[in-house]
This record gives sequence, C-alpha cells and structure tokens, in this order.
Amino acid sequence: MTHTPADRMRGLVSGIQELEEQLKMGGGAKKIEKQHSEGKLTARERVTHLIDPGSLFLEVGLLIAYDRYDGQAPAAGVVSGLAHIEQRPCVIVANDATVKAGAWWPETIHKILRAQEIAMRNRLPIVYLVDSAGVNLPYQDGIFPGQYGAARIFYYNSLMRRRLKVPQIAAVMGMCIAGGAYLPALSDVIIMVEKTSFMGLGGPNLVKGAVGQVVDAESLGGAALHTRISGVAHYSVQDDLACLALIREKIRELPIYQNQPAPEVKGTAPAKPAEGLYDLVPDDHRLPYHMEEIIARIVDADNYLEFQPEHAPEMLCAHARLHGRPIGLMANRRGFLKTPEGPRIGGIVYTESARKAAYFVDTIERQGLPLIYLQDVSGFMVGLEAESEGIIRAGAEMVEAMACATVPKIIVTLNHASGAGYYAMAGQGFDPNFTFAWPTARIGVMDGDAAVQAVHGTELERLKSAGQPEQGPRQVQQLALPSVQWRSIQIFRAAQSSATRSNRAARRRPPTLRHAARFSSTTTASKRASPVRQACDSRPTSPSPAPTACAAARRRFSSRSRKARRCWATSPPARSSPRPVCRTRGTSSISARDARRIRLNSE
Repeated sequence: MTHTPADRMRGLVSGIQELEEQLKMGGGAKKIEKQHSEGKLTARERVTHLIDPGSLFLEVGLLIAYDRYDGQAPAAGVVSGLAHIEQRPCVIVANDATVKAGAWWPETIHKILRAQEIAMRNRLPIVYLVDSAGVNLPYQDGIFPGQYGAARIFYYNSLMRRRLKVPQIAAVMGMCIAGGAYLPALSDVIIMVEKTSFMGLGGPNLVKGAVGQVVDAESLGGAALHTRISGVAHYSVQDDLACLALIREKIRELPIYQNQPAPEVKGTAPAKPAEGLYDLVPDDHRLPYHMEEIIARIVDADNYLEFQPEHAPEMLCAHARLHGRPIGLMANRRGFLKTPEGPRIGGIVYTESARKAAYFVDTIERQGLPLIYLQDVSGFMVGLEAESEGIIRAGAEMVEAMACATVPKIIVTLNHASGAGYYAMAGQGFDPNFTFAWPTARIGVMDGDAAVQAVHGTELERLKSAGQPEQGPRQVQQLALPSVQWRSIQIFRAAQSSATRSNRAARRRPPTLRHAARFSSTTTASKRASPVRQACDSRPTSPSPAPTACAAARRRFSSRSRKARRCWATSPPARSSPRPVCRTRGTSSISARDARRIRLNSE
C-alpha cells in the first residue's frame, strides 16, 4: 500500500495531536482529582474560565520538555499563551500544580520569559495564575544562576512595571514559595484566595528549621495575613471562580491603548440620590460620618471596587466609574476604626496608610486613570510609635507619588484639611487640575484646639498644676501676644494701679509736672519691688556709709529713672491707653529695650 505525502502529513498531525492531548492531562487523572478535592481548579480549567467564551487560546510552548526528565515535566509544569479577556488580547501564564506541585524546571523559566517578552513587545496585559512550590531543587543549577535564569523573570517584571507600563495582574491561587513570591509582589494587582493560597519566603517547615517557630501555613502567609496586616496583597476572594471573575473586572478597567478601538462609554446613575449629601456632614467637624455614603451619591453604582479594604482602612482607595469613565478615588474615612493592630482614628494618615496611598497612586498612574481626592484629613500621625515606624519616610513616599503623577487630579475638600496631610492629598501647591470645596471646608496647619496646645501647652500645663482655672478666650488671646509686649503691658498696668493715689494728689499741679510726678510715683513703686531696693534695705543698720556696690546700684537705677522721666514728660500718655507712647523715640509702641528695663525694675 502506497502512502501519499498527504497521508504522511495527516499521520504526523494526528501524532502531534495525540501527544498534545496527553500533555494537557498534566500530572494525570489522580493529580487532577486531588486538585479538585482541595477546592481548586486545574491550570487549564482556570484558563478556560478566565478567557472570553469561544475565544481561541493560542498556547505557546506546549511541547517543551516533553521528552526530558523521563516524561515527568509535561509542558514544563506551566501553561502559557494568548487569548481575549473582556475583548482585549492578553498573555496568560498559569502554573500547573498537578506537575511536581507546580515546581519550576529549567524550561519553566524559558516559557515564562517568552510569555513576558510577548507582552512587552506587543504592550499586552499579562496575567499570572500562580500555584507553584518554587524551584525544583535537584535542577537548581539550570534554574537559579545565569543571565536567563529565574532572576530574569523579576527583571522583566520590573521593566514592565516601571518603564513599559504593561499591566500585570497576579492571582495567588495556591502555593507561592521563596523567590517565586516576588513575581506577584512585582505585579500591579495581587489577588489571593482564602484558605487555599499561601505566599511567603519560607514555608512552615523551613521556618521551623531556621528560626524555631511553629506556625501553620494560613497564619504564616495566608490571604488574611497579606490583605489585612502585611498589605502585600490587594484583594481577597473566596474561591477560584471569584478570583477569575475579579481578574476579568480588573482587565475591563484598564485604559485603552493605541490602535485599539475605544468601547462605548455608558454610565449608570449613583447608587443613592445626591439629595442625601445635605444630611451627611455633621455640624461639628470633629464628629464622624460615613465616607462611603458620600461616594455612593457621586460615582456610578456599578464597577466600584475598593483597594485593600481591610488594610489601613482609614485611607479609602478605590476604582470606580464616573459617568461610565473609569477613575481612581482616594478619600479619608472618619471616626474610630478597628484594625488587627488596634483601633485607629479616621482622618489621620498612618505609616501603613501612607504607603498604601503611594502604591495606589503609582498604580493609577500606570493605568492612566484620572484621580479624584475627597479630602477630610487631620494630618499625619505623631508619637514614638509613628516615628519608629518611619512615618516621615512613608509620608515622603506618598507625597512623591502624588507629585510625580501625570494623570489629571481633582480635589474636593469636604470638611477640613490640615497640615502635611493636606499636602499629601494633592494640596493646591502640587498643581491639581481643579480644586473644589464644600461650604464646610476648613484648610489650615491645624485646628484651633491643636494650635492652642502646640503654642501654649507649657503655659496651660503650668497653670493647671498651680490649681488655676482653665483659661478663657480672653486669656488665651492674651497669651498669643508676643511675650515682651504682653509682659510690658502687664508691668505698665500694675504700675498704673499702684500709682493711683499719687496721681490724685498731683492733679492740681501743671500738666508737665503732674505727669512727671506720676512717673516718679510709678518708678518709686517699682523700686520697692526691685531686687536692688530689697538688697539695700535688708543690709544691717550701721552708722557707717552704705556699701559701695549698693551705692553704685542706686546711681544706675536713678540714671535710668531720669532718662525715662524725660521721655514721659515730653508726651504724656492718654489715660485710656493700655501702653505708653514715647514721642522722643518716634515709635508707637514700647521698645524691647525699654520693656526689658521696666521688667528688670519690677522684679
């Protein structure tokens, strides 16, 4: 029987198809069943649910390593290719946990690098479905070192994130151990599945051997830890299907690139009517309210997704739509908030919330989305704990990310914006595109109570310890005057009171002499309280002349009195004036030198 070239070709194609079907089974039926028993989908099932229905999945590198390692590495333990997600071409990389628990073979590195290169050259979003036990240690010499070793994966991650602005979405759907954890960590979006995903530099066994700690996988690197406490991951979902649905939503939010048709924008009405905005902000700006209620009356009802909702909840970051257009949204929650680290005060920027905000702004910048700030911020956290955590550096990162963002920025000040928190939330000095303010808006370095405590805290504490009543508005206003000026006014008023009797007796004298007598009486009263007078009066009585030092002090005091007497006699002050006016010196207020002299005389 003769075979034509066509028969030969059909035979080759049939053989390849049979091999491909065999390779697509991965680790075999038993491993697939084990994956299902753990509540997880296989790598190929995940890809099928992720891509658009009926979309072609163009697999890349299926036959790699099929004839090596005694057939134990089908497809090198990873599924990679291209398909449409939300009508957008994307690159997909999915670890096959049925093959050696998804461990990396030397060829696994080549397949991942090839997929990343396709994404970079074509500016396509790339999705990583991570479920890997890390490096296959017996073959580490072909995985770890070299220019095109595993490090090249992280190098491409960084290039796409910082330079090329290629979107990267990583879903940790199983194990993610050791250096492999940096692949999702260097992505734009990190999603973890509750109870089934783990991400850490070392597993429980390694941690026990290295540092002696006995801990389970969920506590060491589960979804709850990384989405609530560490802040490494951004979203937590219940199962694989919810994770894949969230990936599709994040792909749908991505901006349109060049040479790609823009979809028709159809906005929806807000979830709640705008009329309710009148009732949300309390009369007292210090009282709490629900920021979510304000947002629900501004943005579209659908496609609202908060970023890291359980990590640093005082800083609300979210993706939303405004009249159908995707935007980034940042706002300050108010009130007392519960966190795993303890209660926090809304409106305050903590170290974690500053870093969360900086990361979110970087993500929005890469996505090219407009950024809207809803300001109600009291400032950055202070204290020993905050300084120890590096609040200054974290705040600088937040400010730097905001200042360098080139996307449109719009500010709405709702209640009040104080201190450096106002700057970090895109204050007007950082050139936002538009700034708006509600009638309740208050902008300043700090509010009144904090300002009084900062300026007069020491004086108030002294008065409190002395048992004196709290200072009223008039006393606080007096404390705010410059110290020398206010002290001079106090000295002058005390002198006026003590000289009342002498002034009454001198009213019949000529004006010039009368005012000279008033000053003489004032200086006499001051001399009684002066240290010089007290020192001289306290010396023992003796028929001998006064000591030389005391006589010299009297001469100096008399000289100052005569000089001040000439000044007052030239232009006497009005009786209702709270401070003297010295015409000979050409000034409308007492000078610092004269005030110092009066103060010395009264002490």
